[in-house]
Amino acid sequence: MLLRPLLICLSTFVCFAASAAETFVNPISEGADPWVTKYGDKYIWCHSESNQGVALWISDRLTSIGTRHVVWTAPEKGPYSKEVWAPEIHFLDGHWHIYVAASDGKNANHLAYVLRSRDADPLSPYTVHGPLPTGDGKDGKSPNVWAIDMTVLEQGGKRYAIWSGWDAPGTDQQFLYIAPMKSPTELAGPRVLLAKNDTYLWERTEEKQESRGLAEGPQILQNGGRTFVTYSTAASWLPTYKLGLLELTGQDPLDPASWTKHPEPVFKGNDSTYGVGHSCFVKSPDGKEWWHVFHSKRDRNSGWRRSVSIQPFTFDDKGFPNFGNPVAPGVEQPRPSGEVVPKPVLPLSLDFTKGQPKELSYYGHLQFMNFDKDGLQLGRPPADPVNTYRSGEKLVLDGGNFTDFEATTTFSFVKGDRDAGLLFRTTFPSVGFDAQKGYFAGLIPRDKVVVLGKTDGSKWTEISRAPVSIDTKADLKLSVSASGPEIKISLDGKAVLTAKDDTYTSGSVGVRVVDTHVRFTNLEIKAAN
Repeated sequence: MLLRPLLICLSTFVCFAASAAETFVNPISEGADPWVTKYGDKYIWCHSESNQGVALWISDRLTSIGTRHVVWTAPEKGPYSKEVWAPEIHFLDGHWHIYVAASDGKNANHLAYVLRSRDADPLSPYTVHGPLPTGDGKDGKSPNVWAIDMTVLEQGGKRYAIWSGWDAPGTDQQFLYIAPMKSPTELAGPRVLLAKNDTYLWERTEEKQESRGLAEGPQILQNGGRTFVTYSTAASWLPTYKLGLLELTGQDPLDPASWTKHPEPVFKGNDSTYGVGHSCFVKSPDGKEWWHVFHSKRDRNSGWRRSVSIQPFTFDDKGFPNFGNPVAPGVEQPRPSGEVVPKPVLPLSLDFTKGQPKELSYYGHLQFMNFDKDGLQLGRPPADPVNTYRSGEKLVLDGGNFTDFEATTTFSFVKGDRDAGLLFRTTFPSVGFDAQKGYFAGLIPRDKVVVLGKTDGSKWTEISRAPVSIDTKADLKLSVSASGPEIKISLDGKAVLTAKDDTYTSGSVGVRVVDTHVRFTNLEIKAAN
């Protein structure tokens, strides 16, 4: 008789895993100008670290950016000390090379640099090379001219650099340029203008005749013997941002006549997902699918608050890419082919003072989360904010599918008096305050209450609350016990709230804050007695 409940629980686990574990929702991360590449059986995401360095996030999946590793920090002063933009990493000639734009704090002084790893380890130390000669004259420095978004094209056994640059100092007019490469850290010739930036009305910032053209974010896509360069056009700060496409139809990449511009955008926004662009392209874990990685705007106001989404794409029978339409946030998609989500085994104990556990995925603005010797600093406002926004920052255990369990976390309030606590029976986490399905149990110091509620992926519904004494200067131990529809919440070992709800029967566990900086030190989960 004792085995029967266990078998029923296992059956529930299997059924749930077959439905939820095989799908995911966008956006998967905060960020702009995303770049990801395969590295053995892992993926390396390359992000600007607060515009003051470069971080590599390493993951075993495409649907999670994984764990952060800051590999380079800009100097406090100098020509590449500020505005570190759009890094991307390439493995060339036995070393990793990170192509990045940086300045002295003035946008007009942005130039292209290369960070080169010591060896084949992407986390080995990097040295700075540059600035690359992206200007005029035979030496490319007469004068050197503004450059961002550099990428590498390998074609016919040769390498070329492609980037977005101004046509002359101070013009703020962005075009796509190409130059041959002598080595991964050196250009071998003067720049060549690839194409006009205003051939079509849709390439202009406001899609009006009186607005200027703009071309940036070039990315290489090669398949079936065809070579394409996608580029982002219109305005990155407006919903008009979209993808255009050039194809190499001639023999010489350095001859502008060898490139043909597609007359229509190949990927543009819709009512739910807009300001799309600065894409990159990568294969699924088993190599059977192509995936499109891009950023989009968080709102329609002018500005650069963005998040990262992924979705599959295909090629037609002639080899032309079909990117489709942007998938709306919160819409379930099948995971990339061959992607395996690890299944945690209980009991589980995670010590946040030892660094970021690989078992958790983060959803929120990257500047609002970091680990240090004191634990997980969640919701901490950055000293130098870059296009920041709050989103109910959270970390969720990957692959968790628990029905009856007890979860405990210890935390303390550092600044702020809003919600902090535990997510549980959670599925489909994403970037956003209520962008997950499941329950939340938390403390709200300003109201002196413990609260229990649920989210459906887009809105919050409160289930119950109870008065409680909260010492914001102390370490607080919050526990949730769930058994069937019954949910019990305890604070420092004392029961403070009991309620019943059967909306969600199983899912994962995580920690979450709302407009508050909280230090979490651990997370423990065990099966219910």
